[in-house]
Amino acid sequence: MKNLISFQKKIYNLTKFHYKNSQTYKNIIDNLNLKNFKINIESIPFLPAKLFKILNLKSIPDKKVFRTLKSSGTSSGRPSVIYLDKENAQQQTKALSKIMTPILGKYRMPMLIIDSKPNSINQKSFDAKKAAVIGFSMFGKSYTYLLNSKMEIDYNVLNNFLKNYNKQDFLIFGFTSSVYEYLYKKINLTKIKYNFNNGLVLHGGGWKKMNQIKVSNLLFKENLFRKNKFKKIINYYGLIEQTGSIFIECEICSCFNINDFSEILIRNKSFDILEEGQKGYIQLLSLLPTSYPGHSILTEDVGEIVKNKKCSCRSLGKQFLVHGRVENSEIRGCSDI
Repeated sequence: MKNLISFQKKIYNLTKFHYKNSQTYKNIIDNLNLKNFKINIESIPFLPAKLFKILNLKSIPDKKVFRTLKSSGTSSGRPSVIYLDKENAQQQTKALSKIMTPILGKYRMPMLIIDSKPNSINQKSFDAKKAAVIGFSMFGKSYTYLLNSKMEIDYNVLNNFLKNYNKQDFLIFGFTSSVYEYLYKKINLTKIKYNFNNGLVLHGGGWKKMNQIKVSNLLFKENLFRKNKFKKIINYYGLIEQTGSIFIECEICSCFNINDFSEILIRNKSFDILEEGQKGYIQLLSLLPTSYPGHSILTEDVGEIVKNKKCSCRSLGKQFLVHGRVENSEIRGCSDI
């Protein structure tokens, strides 16, 4: 478990850094009269997630921009845009590796991706979907795309993949709604010659679509396990605004845990901090965003910090639940694809 005092000092210094290096961020903080923040996470200013699709928020000069990340779009057609320099991109990769290696192991697994193969990849600009595939590809090898160009399951490709790798652990990656659509609703098991018994499904995002068809997290797992007999299903929660600092769901108690790079607060509509067990807006703090002021974000997601949950995962850090998007909120579109 991380040292909270050390984290608070680092997030405080990071806030000062962005205040000094981002004129837009400085203007926001000054206009809101929030520049007298202290060395505690409760006083650190936060930005609403939607600001990243309205303003160009960066703390580096244009010439240092190494890569841009974009959300998949919003109801207004404006995606969030995140600006990374080379150092920040490397930090995100290292953090993701540190978070996921204890779960997936240090050896790369054959990887089945629930998507069609892209014609080309722009190394300078990624949308949320490509960013996730590329990020998690560090844990895979022998990359295979399940879908053809018509976004249909390619059973020849699937059978060839399973023929080669079904007797060892293999990784299946996709956004939640895509995993459910293709591996539960559309897949025809009579066309498959091999089984999924050694498959580890890694999924995240896309819960807005799941809520629309009234499929809960529990039902999602039950249906996939029953139909395909997967070895494990791993759910993660994260924002493109804080790429790299993701949260993994405990397979025993279904809570998410904070990691060494992050902290969480829950606020009400008046932005007061709520106690454990009370539902409100999720505020996420991360040490990773150094090239843009995304280190403290108020999301449009409803959650709660879990109170007195007796599970071994508690030793990993603070436990929390995500209950979904704030009703009638603007769609952020991070990974609802």
